[in-house]
Amino acid sequence: MATNAQPIKNVVLVHGAFADGSGWKALYNILSKAGYNVTIVQNPLTSLEDDVTATHLLLDKQDGPVVLVGHSWGGAVITQAGNHPKVAALVYVAAFQPGEGESAFHWFQSAPPAPENGVLPPDEKGIVYYDKAKYHAGFCGDLPKEEADFMYASHGSFYAKCFITNITKAAWHDRPTYGVIATEDKSINPDIQRTMYKRSNTKTIEVTGSHCVFMSQPEAVSKVVIKASQEAAK
Repeated sequence: MATNAQPIKNVVLVHGAFADGSGWKALYNILSKAGYNVTIVQNPLTSLEDDVTATHLLLDKQDGPVVLVGHSWGGAVITQAGNHPKVAALVYVAAFQPGEGESAFHWFQSAPPAPENGVLPPDEKGIVYYDKAKYHAGFCGDLPKEEADFMYASHGSFYAKCFITNITKAAWHDRPTYGVIATEDKSINPDIQRTMYKRSNTKTIEVTGSHCVFMSQPEAVSKVVIKASQEAAK
């Protein structure tokens, strides 16, 4: 853990399912201008283990303590990957936050989905897709349709086994943890977010925004990351 008084300057961002690393651009720009060294993981989305490995590869390259940020499925990834010794704080952005012996799917099914939710059953190859007709309203309703169309066209294939793999050690037990609850989220019910974050004593704020609140409200999300970087350094 960091012991110096200076804010932690390394931030690693982990995207979720039905998205890719390019969605972090607005947050990257804000944090970079504020003097942070920001690195973005491109998750293969093939398994929890593979996504954790991809995250660890970038954590290994950091020159000091890190604030590790995850969105959506990326929350499960940082829960496991956050046990890396360089991780000083965790930030969950409309993200899953499983505990030991729990999967993201465990939490996904813990409350009824919104009518706009477009997560489909796995296909014959074990890949989960998001219904194209519901993607804009269900995933990123407060972004322009043109941006939603590009996101849908560019996102990676998400293998169902990611969703059902249990966490073996939850990093939020012994690291400062922060959360952003997206109040208009149609992909992960906001009540699910509230329940997970309350259990873990996560320091949370609620932001009016869709599941992609980090894209529609990047200033609000950046404040949480900056707060984490400052408080974890004390």
